[in-house]
Amino acid sequence: MICHKSDNNSINLCTEYLKNGKILILPTDTVYGFSGIVSENTDTDSKIRLIKGREESKPMIQLISSPEELKKYTDDEIPVSLLSYWPGPLTIIVKDKRFSTAEKEITTAFRCPGDGWLREIIKNCEAPVYSTSVNRSGYPVLTTEKEIIDEFSSEVDLIVLNGDTGDSLPSTIVKVEKGEVKVLRQGAITL
Repeated sequence: MICHKSDNNSINLCTEYLKNGKILILPTDTVYGFSGIVSENTDTDSKIRLIKGREESKPMIQLISSPEELKKYTDDEIPVSLLSYWPGPLTIIVKDKRFSTAEKEITTAFRCPGDGWLREIIKNCEAPVYSTSVNRSGYPVLTTEKEIIDEFSSEVDLIVLNGDTGDSLPSTIVKVEKGEVKVLRQGAITL
């Protein structure tokens, strides 16, 4: 199914599809992303990996609806200077208290997107939403609606269109370790 971000029912439609474990392609404030709800009751992570051809060991970004929501998932102290970029195209990798133990630290990459439409969908889902760029692993990110439809319309449940993205950059990815910020991928924000 294909709809447009500007359609009156697009937020409700996306929320319903995500809550039902469907895989979507959504516009973000950077590039289009494969999206699925983060939930123990669904296998959206493996569905996206299968479509994209992404290896199991490479984690996906989890989108959250507000900067404050990060406190649900980590006790790490995030520098105010970093949080000032949220909502926006910055991904922050932190120790995830949902999965970390005294013996093993598990990290997760979180991003609070700059697009209010997308944040509303995430808020309605009451859970984070996976996001990874729309492309086959090892190939360039797709930037036009036509490329996205031609390549993936038969493999996802819903594509939401919002125009071509041109030369948009993905989010900048940083990791916070012991109060130090390390840039892992330079993207839309220069740090």
